[in-house]
Amino acid sequence: MIRRHSCLPGSANEYIGKDLLQDFFATTTNYNMPAVNITESKDDFKINVAAPGLSKEDFKIDLHNKTLTLSTEKKENSEESNEKFTRREFSYSSFKRSFGLPDMVDSENINATYKDGILMIEIPKREEAKEKPARQITIS
Repeated sequence: MIRRHSCLPGSANEYIGKDLLQDFFATTTNYNMPAVNITESKDDFKINVAAPGLSKEDFKIDLHNKTLTLSTEKKENSEESNEKFTRREFSYSSFKRSFGLPDMVDSENINATYKDGILMIEIPKREEAKEKPARQITIS
């Protein structure tokens, strides 16, 4: 807990003393785990990851021991100078998320595409795991 001692009068105290440290970190911390939707159809699983502002080169997708791991790292540096000052800003964002895959998937044919801020991963099911249509059995 942070204790604040105030010697500022009235409204100045309310503005300047109000959780200044907390407000500073709230506006400078940029840790966001992207939203993920997972759907299953009779033929495959689809993982859609909302990741606007990234490019396909920012992503890394690994498969190891039935675990699909999605990660990204993005570093940006910018600098602005004039006669009186130099301003440098550094930005770094990353995330890592892993998904355990069931035995029924065909891990050799996983595909991924990135379009309009959405990373789409298609994970097909093995033929023997796909739902078969109903059929009638003849009695002999």
